[in-house]
Amino acid sequence: MQRLTMQKARGAGRRPRSRSIMALIPVALLIALALAPAALAQNPGTPSEPTSEPAIGGALLPHDLSPLGMFLHADIIVKAVIIGLAFASLVTWTAFVAKSLELQAARRRARRGLRILAGTATLGQVTPQLGNGSDAAAQLVQAAVAEIRLSENMPGDGIKERIALQLERLELRNSRKISLGTGVLATIGSTAPFVGLFGTVWGIMNSFIGISDAHTTNLAVVAPGIAEALLATALGLVAAIPAVVIYNVLARSTAHYRALLGDVSAQVMRLVSRDIDRAGMRLGLAAK
Repeated sequence: MQRLTMQKARGAGRRPRSRSIMALIPVALLIALALAPAALAQNPGTPSEPTSEPAIGGALLPHDLSPLGMFLHADIIVKAVIIGLAFASLVTWTAFVAKSLELQAARRRARRGLRILAGTATLGQVTPQLGNGSDAAAQLVQAAVAEIRLSENMPGDGIKERIALQLERLELRNSRKISLGTGVLATIGSTAPFVGLFGTVWGIMNSFIGISDAHTTNLAVVAPGIAEALLATALGLVAAIPAVVIYNVLARSTAHYRALLGDVSAQVMRLVSRDIDRAGMRLGLAAK
């Protein structure tokens, strides 16, 4: 009985202490939950300063996604495609400026020659005004005058046919000369999108290879490579669209120039026919 009394006394002394400990457990849990975000934010295992290029799945991601940054981080094949498309775009705008100035000057000279031919009565009056220039109108007049001199003392109307053939060949030669350099615009306009698409396919292939090496399916790993690849497609369109538009503009200007040359040839043939008829009338009057 004495032992039982002593055990009951000891149990009575322990119960308040255990109850006090159990009451502290919820308080400790609340404190741990409150301090958990701060502990996660200040992880001693990670450096305090952020890295310039974050790593996801073992792959370094470029932090600069500007066009220049994507070009610098791109594969060597994609870089070559981008440089080629940039050069093609430069060629397009250079050809546009050069051919526009050339066509403008050629049309101005053709209009001047057309006005002179329309305001004269004989072919001999045109030569002093046009001179021995290298423009198309002067060449047509010089060819007609040279054929008339070579056909002296030759009866028949074959002189008109010979002059017409000579003028036609000169028109074609000047048309080919003025259209030189426009063919490259058609080539750029038709091939630049496919060249850019090749760079895109190559860049996306490298991106998927990077996914395989990184052993992760995170989109952040493949996104920079895809962006670099799509930059090649964008530059392909930037090079192709102006090339097609400029080619069409220059083609219309060239057709206008050819029409002016046709008008000049018609005026030359008009003066030639008039001079031949006038000479025939003089011979007829002299015979009478």
